[in-house]
Amino acid sequence: MVNSEITNVYVTEDSYECTVTVDCAVFGFQDGVLKLLLVQKLSDLPFKGYWLLPGGIMQEGKTAEEAIDDVLFKLTGIQDVHHEQVHCYSSVNRHPLKRVITICFYALVKPENHPIIRKKHEKGVEWFRLDEVPILGFDHEVLKKDALQKLKSNVEERLILGELLPEKFTLTELQILYEALTDQKLDRRNFRKKIIQKGLLKHTGEKKTGVKGGPELFELK
Repeated sequence: MVNSEITNVYVTEDSYECTVTVDCAVFGFQDGVLKLLLVQKLSDLPFKGYWLLPGGIMQEGKTAEEAIDDVLFKLTGIQDVHHEQVHCYSSVNRHPLKRVITICFYALVKPENHPIIRKKHEKGVEWFRLDEVPILGFDHEVLKKDALQKLKSNVEERLILGELLPEKFTLTELQILYEALTDQKLDRRNFRKKIIQKGLLKHTGEKKTGVKGGPELFELK
């Protein structure tokens, strides 16, 4: 049954269609280095040959979250990863050929857990160190920058670390990862006080074996 409040809503001659897409900045942490996964498509004029964040059209009947799962698998072979929404980008001229609104996400993974697969309609799929990322097509440089800032903010405020931490970990292991992702060097005692005060960790009552001193193991609440 049609809601009576929207029966007078209609399409006018000056109405226009808008394409909605999803993009994902997939960050990988490997050997102490943060990397970014990029794709190089054979199409995407006028940015043919440029490296881009994995992305595509949100298909009918899909939520943005479902769409990004589909896009990542179709473009890279990556699946079953946790992602966080970054922002919705609706600048009128962000796409040179038509009106396109995109919803950007980011994911944080271990590259060794996700072998990438290059598909037929792509020229390349590669991991790049953040200091070696090439010039990106469209406005993906902005998306990348915002996604990285969101990642750091989520690590600092909510300890969202994707799949990088084991289920049980020491505070030293957490600090090493925290510092690497936020590009900070922190005093050991101050870090531990800060993290514990956040109330995001709980003691497991266990200690790590095979390590001198048997440090306590924690897990996220």
